[in-house]
Amino acid sequence: MDQLRFDGRVAVVTGAGGGLGKAYALLLGSRGAKVVVNDLGGGKDGAGKSTFADAVVKEIKDKGGIAVADYNNVIEGEKIIKTALDNFGRVDILINNAGILRDRSFQKMSDQDWDLIQAVHLKGSFKPTLAAWETFKKQNFGRVIMTSSNAGLVGNFGQANYSTAKMGLVGFMNTLALEGAKYNIKINTIVPTAASRLTEGILPPDMFEAMKPELIAPVVAYMAHESFEGTGQIIDSTLGYAHKAQLVRSVGSPLRNTPSDPVTIESVKEKWPKVVDMTNAKHVSPIANVTINLVERLQEFEDRAKLDANGRKSFWSTFDYNAKDAVLYALGVGASVANSSDLKYLYEADENFSVLPSFFILGGMCMEAPVVPEAMPPGKVADFTNILHGEQYIEFVDDYPGVEGAFETRVYVVDVLDKGANAVVIVNSEVYQEQRLLYRTQQHIFVVGQGGFGGPRTSSAGVDVQPVPKRAPDAVVEQRTAEDQAALYRLSGDLNPLHIDKNVALVSGYEKPILHGLASLGFSARHVLVKFGGNDPSNVKALKARFAKPVMPGQTLSTEMWLEGRRVHFQTKVKETGITVISGAYMDFKNAPGGVTSSPVSASELKSDGLFARMRDELAKNPAKGKSVNGVFLYNVTDAGKVVKKWTLDLKKGEAYEGEPKSGKPDTTLTLSDADLVEIASGSLSPQVAFMKGKLKIAGNMMLAQKLGPLLQSEAKL
Repeated sequence: MDQLRFDGRVAVVTGAGGGLGKAYALLLGSRGAKVVVNDLGGGKDGAGKSTFADAVVKEIKDKGGIAVADYNNVIEGEKIIKTALDNFGRVDILINNAGILRDRSFQKMSDQDWDLIQAVHLKGSFKPTLAAWETFKKQNFGRVIMTSSNAGLVGNFGQANYSTAKMGLVGFMNTLALEGAKYNIKINTIVPTAASRLTEGILPPDMFEAMKPELIAPVVAYMAHESFEGTGQIIDSTLGYAHKAQLVRSVGSPLRNTPSDPVTIESVKEKWPKVVDMTNAKHVSPIANVTINLVERLQEFEDRAKLDANGRKSFWSTFDYNAKDAVLYALGVGASVANSSDLKYLYEADENFSVLPSFFILGGMCMEAPVVPEAMPPGKVADFTNILHGEQYIEFVDDYPGVEGAFETRVYVVDVLDKGANAVVIVNSEVYQEQRLLYRTQQHIFVVGQGGFGGPRTSSAGVDVQPVPKRAPDAVVEQRTAEDQAALYRLSGDLNPLHIDKNVALVSGYEKPILHGLASLGFSARHVLVKFGGNDPSNVKALKARFAKPVMPGQTLSTEMWLEGRRVHFQTKVKETGITVISGAYMDFKNAPGGVTSSPVSASELKSDGLFARMRDELAKNPAKGKSVNGVFLYNVTDAGKVVKKWTLDLKKGEAYEGEPKSGKPDTTLTLSDADLVEIASGSLSPQVAFMKGKLKIAGNMMLAQKLGPLLQSEAKL
């Protein structure tokens, strides 16, 4: 690997007379940086002076480097930066490392103990950074490292003053990272634990000896290098190890049951366990994202409270899974290491490890949802003893899910049908990941003996099964189920005793426990996927099936398949009896058999092309308007989920052209479909709504994108 060097760069390191600061200064000096070694030379409490900086400068020079000493107080940081400018004509790197301790228990802490710590740590970082800021902006380059502490992140007894200042530096960094972004000024924070004047006498002798500053110096030097792209990061390092730390927020909870309810002390108490539940907590940054996230959550709360057309409420739940869950499911539907094509579903370290598409039906199941009983007509009852899973549908509408994840599922009834003796409840599920609708499912639940209420027999809301073609099947795959198949499959979530308890099976009219219908469907879906889908789960668009008859564990399943375009019709029989157990089924693929990809819209046919052409004309007429934003924007225009064209809007140069930026990286990248782009241009779709619904994805400088909006609306209606 090429050595990272700092030739031509000027670095200022405060508190560099010993410990960490000295290690930083020596390393930067050895890699070609000209170093200003600042140190007031006081003790760890800030008292006294010495000439520590001279010794460090001498050591750098003895090794062929360039350095000068500076003995100014960091509270007068402008003098330190002046030393750099007077001696070297520039400043590129500032490491705010200087610090002191005045440890006291809180009750015994004096005003002086408090004020001196805030002055050295907070003001002592503010003043030199402020003094260097204008130079950083003019040269379009700057690297600033703040120094925080675990005492600031998590607290420490006797250090209320110190921990307050150290956490304050994190807030200082967060804001400067935003303000410096457009000028290539990167602001980051190191949280070091090392042997120094501040930790001597605090750490045990053996630990003090092991925690060498030289183990942390390379981390800080890399963060100060021109190749380092991160900003606003908190890096915790000690003993040759490094972590990233960040603040997270819980998913949280509304503090009332419906939008019309008041928020009371009692309702807050009721919802508090969800408020403080850190499961699925997320890092949200910057503040614009925090606001957007809150708006999304409130909108979601209001949407959940709305009734459907029949006055029925939705039921929301969560579903999460990992590689172990996916492997267990694959075993439950007959995947085996005996088949090389199945290994990608059974071995989490396989380079093509994937999750079977039928697994995701589990995320849309309504077993715990009260929607079916609540939807029954007056006098009719649905409970665990009289419901059967009649039909199942799943459709993927966004990116195929990964090998682990967490979803939120909305379950709601769309219709209740009267089939004479029995009722059928049609239940839809919408499965979301981070507010994006990832896929949807539909279940037809047969409620035995609860028909005859005068309801409709059919519904336009139901996804129908389709008859198989009247010809011999194009392919047939047979596979025997294991005697323990139901016992294994139930571990994926369906714990109905009908599938494990002989007594329950006898009461239900079966001589022994039966196999789950979804387990049988999982077998057949695997067969179709391997035979016609290239064994690529992400190729699956939809799956539909009707459960006709039960399967006994140990019986052999025979999946008969008919290929018609991108749809494979199939039905499944029990080989030993010839009885059809899955009927009217089909699997739709995104791509044609043999891996032929469906043709996207031609890049030359995009409706948004005219919008960018107008943008180009407007900028040519009035380039000054674009320069008022002074940013470079890359548009990724998609069709059918794939990027089919890229446009660059370079407002620094007043240009709009097809393709990626001619030089450098874009400040902001916006990804959205051709259709959504046209809707935004026409004003029928708000950019904010598009962003919140996942239709518009923004990477890079979001604040710059917000400045872009008003300009484009006024100048190009885009």
